[in-house]
Amino acid sequence: MKWTDIKTTVTKQYAEAAEAIVTSISGGGIYIEDYSDLEAQVEEIAHVDLIEQDLIEKDRNCVIIHYYVSPDENFAEVVELMKERFLAAEVPYTMELVGVEQEDWESGWKAFYHPMDIGNRLAICPSWEHYETERVVMQLDPGMAFGTGTHETTSLCLSVLDREIKGGERMLDIGTGSGILAIGALLLGAAHADGVDIDPMCVRTATENATLNGVADRFQVLVGNLSDKATGKYDIICANIVANAIINLTPAVPALLVPNGLYITSGIIDTREEEVVAAIKANGFSIKEILHDKGWVCIIAR
Repeated sequence: MKWTDIKTTVTKQYAEAAEAIVTSISGGGIYIEDYSDLEAQVEEIAHVDLIEQDLIEKDRNCVIIHYYVSPDENFAEVVELMKERFLAAEVPYTMELVGVEQEDWESGWKAFYHPMDIGNRLAICPSWEHYETERVVMQLDPGMAFGTGTHETTSLCLSVLDREIKGGERMLDIGTGSGILAIGALLLGAAHADGVDIDPMCVRTATENATLNGVADRFQVLVGNLSDKATGKYDIICANIVANAIINLTPAVPALLVPNGLYITSGIIDTREEEVVAAIKANGFSIKEILHDKGWVCIIAR
């Protein structure tokens, strides 16, 4: 088995923020390529003429951060977490995986993704395993879509749904991904769920997961930009995406909620909490509760 090199490239101006993000995930086990002051460094120890040509040709405006993932870590989950945090911090980046074949990626979840209990009633079980429990079991195959329940933002939202759903609700899941939140709501007793996502691959995966759980007849999944595909009134709206998207879509949410309806948002890194709370309050909501888990925030509002 081999290690995976997650190579993340950012421009020099975002280097410090990018390093902080990767370090927060890796615990510090990273290697950084930064050639912006190469000549000055070499001048201190030798002579600039001694720099090899391949180093001279390195891009001075970019920084590359290498995060080496050991064979006993789930590189697929690490990549999804890194993408979430780069988006949350609004840091432009490109990412490349070295040492990973496509088939490795597609099966990467299976070695690390196992049944788990959520809240008091729900359990999540990967489609390739069997789980004996008295809980309501959701079978899930994440495919290439985000949303397995292992990420803090997803588990926080599911815990709230597990607690709040009483039966018969209509629910909207914005940025549905694998469909995990909507399917969880339906299995817990919601009457109908709509899911929207801008990624057609996610729509396909969510539809397949709904069929796997026997709720496809109550789950409508659409390709769309946030809430623009939603119609009617919902008892619960979930948006497990990123802070900026939540801030931008929140003005449209009150018109889609029934009186005293529940608005659950997550995907919010803790440094953006106050900003998102202010945006939600500014649109007529009262904050019912704020949950935290490992630097991530879930806001429950009515």
